[in-house]
Amino acid sequence: MALAGRQGVRFFKFIALIADEIVVAVALLILLPAVGINVPLPISGLILIFLLAKDFLIAPYVLRGGLEKAPEVGPEALRGKEAIVVEDLSPEGLVKIDGELWRAECLDGTAKRGERVRVVGVKGTKLLVERRER
Repeated sequence: MALAGRQGVRFFKFIALIADEIVVAVALLILLPAVGINVPLPISGLILIFLLAKDFLIAPYVLRGGLEKAPEVGPEALRGKEAIVVEDLSPEGLVKIDGELWRAECLDGTAKRGERVRVVGVKGTKLLVERRER
């Protein structure tokens, strides 16, 4: 069900993406000629090709999530990753993640040295972690 919902969202994003081409095509090919303004077909074609080219350039960004994507750099990018406790978290201490030491706070009690924890958030430069489910 979730996959169908995601595909539906992508479909509506695609329709929104090409809405300007539809409106311009209707205006150039139907509305303007109806009021006596004839735009030569080659010029209409060039305008539509330009608009379509613009969409092909930004479509991958829009259809793959674009603004909804999680950050890929900085402390926020660590959310969801696993860390190893280096200094007991009671509730604050140190964890190691991707070879770097970070100050961390255990949100669900304490965690002993060597335990694995999961990053659930960031508060300034401190990672907020929870003990892993066993």
